[in-house]
Amino acid sequence: MERKQRTIKTSQSCQGIGLHTGVKSVITFHPAPENYGIRFIRSDIKNCTEIKADIDHVVDISRGTTIEENDVRIHTVEHALAAVSGLRLDNILIELTSKEPPVMDGSAKDFVECLIKAGIQVQAEERKILEITTAVNYTNPYRDIDIHVIPSDRFRITFMVEYNLPALGTQYEAIYNMEEDFAFEVAPARTFCFLSEVEMLKEQGLIKGGALDNAVVIIDKEIDSMEMQRLKNLFGIEKNIIEGANGILNGKLLRFKNEPVRHKTLDLIGDLALLGVPIKGHVTAARAGHASNVEFVKKLKKQYSKELSGMLNNE
Repeated sequence: MERKQRTIKTSQSCQGIGLHTGVKSVITFHPAPENYGIRFIRSDIKNCTEIKADIDHVVDISRGTTIEENDVRIHTVEHALAAVSGLRLDNILIELTSKEPPVMDGSAKDFVECLIKAGIQVQAEERKILEITTAVNYTNPYRDIDIHVIPSDRFRITFMVEYNLPALGTQYEAIYNMEEDFAFEVAPARTFCFLSEVEMLKEQGLIKGGALDNAVVIIDKEIDSMEMQRLKNLFGIEKNIIEGANGILNGKLLRFKNEPVRHKTLDLIGDLALLGVPIKGHVTAARAGHASNVEFVKKLKKQYSKELSGMLNNE
């Protein structure tokens, strides 16, 4: 059943530091008028242009999705976008005081709570939805990645990942009712990385705001006391770091048995929001990440360009 567009009743904020940039940041969700869509603005830049959350504005997908317009960049937008899209909100202005939203605990839980606290405002205009009538398929045979969308009576996502590690293995998640399940089954899933990636990411100038309380670090290599000390120095940690019996650094407990694939689902929901309108279709993904998500959305936009042009030109 189709319904009206939605925004929020009041502005609400939360603050922290950016995962990759390490900068202090306040994110504020503002109500927006009908047919406005989702846009970002940086209050730290004078006369900043509002940046539409649009696939054509994506300029980088290294460990997150970065958008840019008029030389103004915003890094790692996917969790904020997932919170807005997962709650089925249509019109929101997202204001940032720096170049990256705060990472919070590595999930979208705080953003969702912020938006729920703001209250949902039903608007007069009908919601714009792209109905999938013909399947769209994306495949990367070199990395064994597949993303497909087929017709469905509602927006659904099925995601599968495979890792050759006891702590992960093969994981599967299916979300068939986004409006009922997103806030509790997807939003709390935290970002994760592998121990072998940590030093590489630091060397690349990423995860400057990374800490053991905003990411799940999966142990995928042997570590000794020297490695532990190096990790402590890397993260500026004084207390001891331990190799958890569950294969996770410090033995951090997962919120869900399959939390990693749920976080992959969260990222995909955020990246799909870059289409500009929600879809009515069943998305299935295997071993996908930001790069493949973005390529899939580009392909989806190209195949449905005529329908999308009619909807988005009215904004």
